[in-house]
Amino acid sequence: MAMEVTQVLLNAQSIDGAVRKNAEDSLKQFQEQNLPVFLVSLSGELANEEKPVETRKLAGLVLKNALDAKEQHRKFELVQRWLSLDGNAKSQIKACLLKTLTSPVSDARSTASQVIAKVAGIELPHKQWPELIVSLLSNVHQLPAQAKQATLETLGYLCEEVSPDVIDQDQVNKILTAVVQGMSSSEGNTDVRLAATRALYNALGFAQANFSNDMERDYIMRVVCEATLSPEVRIRQAAFECLVSISSTYYEKLAPYIQDIFNITAKAVREDEEPVALQAIEFWSSICDEEIDILEEYGGDFTGDSDIPCFYFIKQALPALVPMLLETLLKQEEDQDQDEGAWNIAMAGGTCLGLVARTVGDDIVPLVVPFIEENISKQDWRQREAATYAFGSILEGPSPEKLIPLVNVALTFMLSALTKDPNSHVKDTTAWTLGRIFEFLHGSVVDSPIISQANCQQIITVLLQSMKDTPNVAEKACGALYFLAQGYEEMGPSSPLTPFFQEIVQSLLTVTHREDAGESRLRTAAYETLNEVVRCSTDETAPLVLQLVPVIMMELHNTLEGQKLSSDEREKQSELQGLLCGCLQVIIQKLGASEPTKYVFMQYADQIMGLFLRVFACRSATVHEEAMLAIGALAYATGADFAKYMPEFYRYLEMGLQNFEEYQVCAVTVGVVGDISRALEEKIVPYCDGIMTQLLKNLSSNQLHRSVKPPIFSCFGDIALAVGEYFEKYLMWAMSALQSAAELSTHIAGDDELVEYTNSLRNGILEAYSGIFQGFKNSPKTQLLIPYAPHILQFLDGIYMEKDMDDVVMKTAIGVLGDLADTLGSHAGSMIQQSVSSKDFLNECLSSEDLMIKESAEWAKLAISRAISV
Repeated sequence: MAMEVTQVLLNAQSIDGAVRKNAEDSLKQFQEQNLPVFLVSLSGELANEEKPVETRKLAGLVLKNALDAKEQHRKFELVQRWLSLDGNAKSQIKACLLKTLTSPVSDARSTASQVIAKVAGIELPHKQWPELIVSLLSNVHQLPAQAKQATLETLGYLCEEVSPDVIDQDQVNKILTAVVQGMSSSEGNTDVRLAATRALYNALGFAQANFSNDMERDYIMRVVCEATLSPEVRIRQAAFECLVSISSTYYEKLAPYIQDIFNITAKAVREDEEPVALQAIEFWSSICDEEIDILEEYGGDFTGDSDIPCFYFIKQALPALVPMLLETLLKQEEDQDQDEGAWNIAMAGGTCLGLVARTVGDDIVPLVVPFIEENISKQDWRQREAATYAFGSILEGPSPEKLIPLVNVALTFMLSALTKDPNSHVKDTTAWTLGRIFEFLHGSVVDSPIISQANCQQIITVLLQSMKDTPNVAEKACGALYFLAQGYEEMGPSSPLTPFFQEIVQSLLTVTHREDAGESRLRTAAYETLNEVVRCSTDETAPLVLQLVPVIMMELHNTLEGQKLSSDEREKQSELQGLLCGCLQVIIQKLGASEPTKYVFMQYADQIMGLFLRVFACRSATVHEEAMLAIGALAYATGADFAKYMPEFYRYLEMGLQNFEEYQVCAVTVGVVGDISRALEEKIVPYCDGIMTQLLKNLSSNQLHRSVKPPIFSCFGDIALAVGEYFEKYLMWAMSALQSAAELSTHIAGDDELVEYTNSLRNGILEAYSGIFQGFKNSPKTQLLIPYAPHILQFLDGIYMEKDMDDVVMKTAIGVLGDLADTLGSHAGSMIQQSVSSKDFLNECLSSEDLMIKESAEWAKLAISRAISV
C-alpha cells in the first residue's frame, strides 16, 4: 500500500527554490489524492532504518502536521479526518510508529514519540487504541537503553496531550511508577534519566491521587530531590522544573519538605550553573504567586485557627531567603540592558524579591535596607546597581507609611545618580526605580505626597535630560514620566505638570525622531508616555493639546507618502502608523470631552478621517486595530455628523467584520460598530442590513475566535437602541442567536478561564436584551417582545441559581429584569411574579455593597412594582 517518498522528501529540503517548491506541491497533491496511502508511506519512511535521517525526520514532521494544527477549527477538521480513516491504514501507521521507538537514530525516535502522542491525543478520548499504554510500559523494561529513553519521552508527550480523566487510575499509577523508577539514581543511563525527569514534569497533573497518599508522595518527592543533585546539568535543571510545577500544583502538600527544598535551592542558586540556578529561584517565585493569590482571595482577615490554606512559607523563610536573593543581584551581566529578552540570575533574583515584598509586605523592608545603605555608594558599579535594583524591587507590597520616609531620603540621591552616574546599567535601573516610586507611591492613593512644588521641577528636568541618554535609559525615563503624569490624573483642575506641559510634549516628540528610537522599545515608550500626558492633562493645557493635532496629523501624513519600501521598513512604518493613530485617538477623546475644545477640534475632523481612510488602504493588522479605535473615538466626538463619512468608511468596516484571521481586529471593529450606532442613532439604518447580516454570520461560524462573540451580542443592543422599532426586521434572527448562546452559557462549567469567558458571554447577551427592550420601549410594536420574555426570565433564573456571576453580570442582569418590566408593563408583571428566583435576586442586589448594583436594583424594583400594580 505504501509508496516511495524518499526522493520527494529530499527534494523538499533542497536549497534550490524551484526543486523545493516542486516537491512540496507533489506532497500536497499526494495527500489530497490518497490520504491513507500518503500517511502509511510517511510512517513507513520514518520506520525504515535504511533511509536517510533527514527524510525520516521530515516524514515524521509531515505526519505530525497531518494530525494537529494551532487554529481550533483546523485542528477539529484534522481530528475528524483521522478518526474516519480506514482502520487497516491506522493499524499500519501505529505499528510503524511503535517500531521506530527502538530505532538507533535518536531523531527518528524523538519524532515518533511526538507523533504517537498526537495520535493518542485523538484516539484515547474516543476509547480507541486501548493497548497503547500497556505496550509502552512493556518497552520501559526493555533494553537497549535508547528504547527505554524513547518510551519515557513518549509517555511524557502523551501526558501533555491528553487530559487526566482519559486514563484510568490503575494505568496512571503504572505510568508514574515507570517514570519515577527511570528517574532514580540507580538508573545508569543519563538519557533515560533525563527523559524520565522531563516525563514526570508532564505527568504531575495526573498524580492527584498519588500526592494525596503520604507514602507515594514521599517517594516521588525523594526521587525529585535526588535528581536535583545529579552530576548531569540537564537532569538537575529538569528536576528543578518539576519542583516548580509541584509548588503550584500541590502547594498544600509541601510543608514536610520545605526545609529540605530550601537547602537544595539555596545551594543551587549559590553554586550551580545558570539554567539550574534560575529554576531554583523560580521555585520561590512560584510559592510567592501561590501565597499572594491565597491572601488576596481570603483577605488578610482570617483568624489563627481558621483552615485557611496558606502556610506562610515565605514569611518563615524570610531571614534566609532575602539574603540569598540579595546576593543574586550582584551577578549582573555586562550587557544585560541592551538585550531585550535578557534573563539572568540577577533579574530572576530581583523579580523574586519583588514577589516576596508583595507576599509579606512591611516585613521585608528591614531586611533589605541595610543592603541598600551598604552598597548604594560603592566604587564598583555592580554594587550600586544591585542596591538600586533591590530598592526598586520592594516598592510594591509594603505600606506607604513604611516606604515614604525611605523614598524621601532616596529621591534626591537617585535624581543625581540618573544624570551623574558614570555607568549605564546604574542609570537604567535608577530610571526604572523612579518609575516604580511614581507608580506605587504617588497620586491620589497616597496621603503624604513625595513630590512637592520644590522638587517637581528638578524631577522633570532630570527625566527630560535622561530622555537624551542611551535608548535603554531613555525608555525607562519615559516610563517614569508616564507614571508621574498618571499620578496627577485625579488631582482636580490644576496639575503641577501644567507649567512644563509644552516642554514635556516637545521632548517626547524629539525622542520619537531619534535615529535609534527603534531600539529598546524607545519610540513606543515615548508615544505611550505622550498619550498618558495628554490623557491626564487639565483644561488649562487644552489649547496646547489642540496645537498637537496638526503636528501628529502631519507625521501620519508623512508615513503615507508612497515611497517603495523593503518589507523590514514597511513593518517599521506600520508600527509607526499604529502609534500615531493611537496618539490621535487619545487626543480626540481628550478634546471631544468638553464642548469648547470639541468645537475648535471639529475643523480637523474631515482631514483626520481622510488620513484614517488612507491608513486602511495599507494592509496591516496592527494599524487597522489602532485606526479603528481612533475612528470609534471620532464617531463619539462628532455624533450624528459622522454620517457623512459612512459611504466611504463602510467598506472598511465590513472588511474588519470579516477579518477572522486577525480576530482582535474583528473584535475592535465590532466595538466601533457600537460606537457608530450610538453616534448616528437612526442615521445608521441604511447600513444595518449589511452589518446585521455579517454579525449573524460571524456568530454562526466556528472559525471565528470565541472571544469576539460577547462583543457581537452587546453590539446587537447598541444597534437596537439606535434604530428602535426598525430593529423588528432582525428581531427573530437576533433573538434566536441570543437564545442558543444563553442556553450554552448555563452549561459551561469548568476552569477559571472558562468562568471568565462565560461571564463575558452572559454580559454580552444581557446587554443585547437590554438594548432591544429599551429600543422598543414606548413603540406600538412592544408586543413583539412578549413571546421572548419567558425564555429571558428562565435565563436570569439559570444564572442566578448557578451562583458564579461576577459583579458586572449581576448589574446587567438586574437591569434586564427592570427593562423587561419597564417595557412590557403588565404583560411582564405576572411572569416576573411566577419566576423562580426574581424576588430573591432582586433582594440580593438591593442589599449589595456595590453601589452600581444597588442603584440598578432600586430602579428595577420600581419598574417591577409599576408593572405588577397595573
